[in-house]
Amino acid sequence: MSTLPTRQLAVLAAFLLGHAAAVAGPCDDSAFRAFDFWLGQWQVHTPDGKLAGTNRIEREYGGCVLHERYDTGKGYSGESLNIYDAARKIWHQSWVDTGGTLLLLEGGLRNGAMVLEGQTSNLGGAPTRHRITWTPNADGSVRQLWESTDAKGQWTVAFDGKYTRAPAAR
Repeated sequence: MSTLPTRQLAVLAAFLLGHAAAVAGPCDDSAFRAFDFWLGQWQVHTPDGKLAGTNRIEREYGGCVLHERYDTGKGYSGESLNIYDAARKIWHQSWVDTGGTLLLLEGGLRNGAMVLEGQTSNLGGAPTRHRITWTPNADGSVRQLWESTDAKGQWTVAFDGKYTRAPAAR
């Protein structure tokens, strides 16, 4: 049995390590990074400047999922899982909260903003449509505009929040 000289082993090892590093993960495509502007620790304020809550958005599951955790500090909280469905070329969000809400939204980037839409069922009435738009601002903040349809089917603002980076913990 012959052995490879040390120099050849070193070259082979370098090649194999370089090749392994070059292999992309399943969610490394730029389409999976389209919502990364929302990653971080945030304070969420209403248009009049009142603190609505805090939000933490982290990348999980090998970078494939954005996991949101929202808390008002007043008994209401919720979370969402967000993923790019590469097969359908669409973003998907599943939102759940302490009020028993399940909201399923889908969409994608429109003019630099993430726009996701869906609907919830109403007992005995027409479903309510929802459209949430996250827009990154030049100062690093993010605006979240949540619109829903009223009984007449007209769009109304359900929530308008400005996300600013939370101060770093000391």
